[in-house]
Amino acid sequence: MAGVLVYNRVQERATRREAEKAFGSKHADVLLTDPVERREPTLEPAPSAKPRSAIPASDPRIDYVLELQGASAGAVRPDWISLQRRFGRRALLSEGAGKRLHAALQMVSREGVVSESDLLEFRSQVETMAAAHRASVSAPPMREALEAAQGLDRACADVDVQIALHVLGADEANLEGEGFAVAPRADGVTLLLDLPRTPNLAKSYAAMVKAARELGGRVVDDNGNQLDDRALAAIGAEVEALRTRLSEIGIEPGSPLAQRLFS
Repeated sequence: MAGVLVYNRVQERATRREAEKAFGSKHADVLLTDPVERREPTLEPAPSAKPRSAIPASDPRIDYVLELQGASAGAVRPDWISLQRRFGRRALLSEGAGKRLHAALQMVSREGVVSESDLLEFRSQVETMAAAHRASVSAPPMREALEAAQGLDRACADVDVQIALHVLGADEANLEGEGFAVAPRADGVTLLLDLPRTPNLAKSYAAMVKAARELGGRVVDDNGNQLDDRALAAIGAEVEALRTRLSEIGIEPGSPLAQRLFS
């Protein structure tokens, strides 16, 4: 069973954290001078050509949000374009209640936790943009936000798991995976389930096992060991255990929050 659980991304997170400990920036004085005011954001879609429903909502657990008052979205949007070009899809701009603007930077993803220097740069650019439009800015304490993001990243590392079933001798099939991905390999097909990003985990895993059996080949793990019904059932129990652990840290598998955290 150990060969079936694919921990590549977990290892990437762990390796990155060790590198950050050794080489991470040290800006303690800057972080300790942050204001204490924090306003919980209610973000809506970032400027994008995507349909409104396709744009993820931000979440204060993973986003660093600055609130601007005294400037309209239309006025700051041209300045925001260059800022978003710098930070990519991690940067979100929206208009909240009371015509306040929310400028947010996603702090946690599979790429790891945003660096202190990047977060400081984002905040500085937003404050400069606000000053140019004579808008006031309120922001969460950076140290507190980064520590929370690092804690969430550690929790995510423990549940960032994929499950692979390799079906040897099976012809490449045009499967419509119900929550799982299908990839050809030289000697068969691989079915892959990305646990945090998959809703209805039990149903999706059952569908993947059913598809593997129906392909007619030999189902094995990463080490080539054959997986019988007992082994597949044990993996199913592990899937449920991981789903429970995700729920315990407030992440529903396949939810918008999970899609952003594990992207």
